Amino acid sequence: MVTYLKDILLIVFFIFSPLVFYPYIYKCKNNIILYRSLLAVLFSVILIIVMTVPINIQGVIYDFRSVIVILGSLYGGPVVSLILFGLLVMYRWILGNPHMLIYIVSILPIVIIVLLTLKKYNPLKIKHKIIMAVILCTVMKLLTINIYLLLLGSADTIINNIIETIQTYIVQAFIIGVVVYLIELLIQYYYIQDEIYKSGKIKMVSEMAASVAHEIRNPLTTVKGFIQLLGSDLIENEKKEYYMDICLEELNRADLIISDYLSLAKTDETITKKINVTNEMNHLMSVLMTYANYNNINVETDFSNGNETYIIGDRNKFRQALINIGKNAIEAMEKGGTLSLEVIKLSDSVALRIRDTGVGMTQEQINKLGTPYYSTKEKGTGLGTMVTFAIIKKMNGKIEIKSEVNKGTEYTFTFPLVKGEVS
Repeated sequence: MVTYLKDILLIVFFIFSPLVFYPYIYKCKNNIILYRSLLAVLFSVILIIVMTVPINIQGVIYDFRSVIVILGSLYGGPVVSLILFGLLVMYRWILGNPHMLIYIVSILPIVIIVLLTLKKYNPLKIKHKIIMAVILCTVMKLLTINIYLLLLGSADTIINNIIETIQTYIVQAFIIGVVVYLIELLIQYYYIQDEIYKSGKIKMVSEMAASVAHEIRNPLTTVKGFIQLLGSDLIENEKKEYYMDICLEELNRADLIISDYLSLAKTDETITKKINVTNEMNHLMSVLMTYANYNNINVETDFSNGNETYIIGDRNKFRQALINIGKNAIEAMEKGGTLSLEVIKLSDSVALRIRDTGVGMTQEQINKLGTPYYSTKEKGTGLGTMVTFAIIKKMNGKIEIKSEVNKGTEYTFTFPLVKGEVS
């Protein structure tokens, strides 16, 4: 057997080659016709190669064709199995081997056995699959050669080479066992990958749904507060109209938020215009006032230094960002406190400062703020803050956060200043 080691290693190399291509073919498993067609082509090519370079041990041909046929049958199914058995007979005839009718008769029993056992293969565990593959491969070789030689009246050929024959059976069993084990490992790997991908998508959808609910709740909370105020007889008609306008604006903002989330995968069409910073901060104060009063929060403002200051951006998204930060600041003051809103006009930029006297954050929490799915709130998703930071950065804004545990947090957003009137 050692004499033929070089030839055996060459055949083993070809037998193991499907492991290189199988991962790519496995990805087509959902298209069963394409999957089986590719397997049929792959194993047919390998079968032809191993039959072209056989090992001749004292008159008996060994090429491990049974390994290729059984592997292709087990993983390709009945159709691929019949193709491989048919190719085996046809290529043997092309090679000029004699006694084709006797060979066909000798191979028929294993064809029937393989077709009858294929359905039982897939549900088995790995070790049982290896055992079945080894048994089928051994039975194919044993039946085919013995029936063929018996019909030719040359049974003594096997007896004369009994040691070499047993060695080839052992080598063949080892090869197919290892190949089946490696293929099953690949299948398990891709199955786990698919499950991780599916669970990741489910988690993403659930987190996104939670984020949408969080974003929509902001304007709805505002609308709810003003509707309660509108029900009071003590409110002047002028203020009622003002409150109604804010309600309509917040409902429109909710509609825009929904549109933004529905179009996350599409090209972002940002409406870029000049924005009056003071007007937007006044709007923020009006929106947050009811929510702040409900939570026993005092709101302080200082917009005197920011008169007639303009920046460039999408007004609706800018409002969404400010309201997110303002609402988070109020929620950070569970026992009441003060919310400060300030506009600071600099030489070539304008700074918006939102300060609270809430629970504050550690430096580690500040560093993680704005990353996906990180939130300092127990039921928060972090996506609202992430979207807020993305909006500010898209407007060429800079974000600075200062915070101290149990003393509060200060957000400063600095934007390039644009001179001139609103167009």
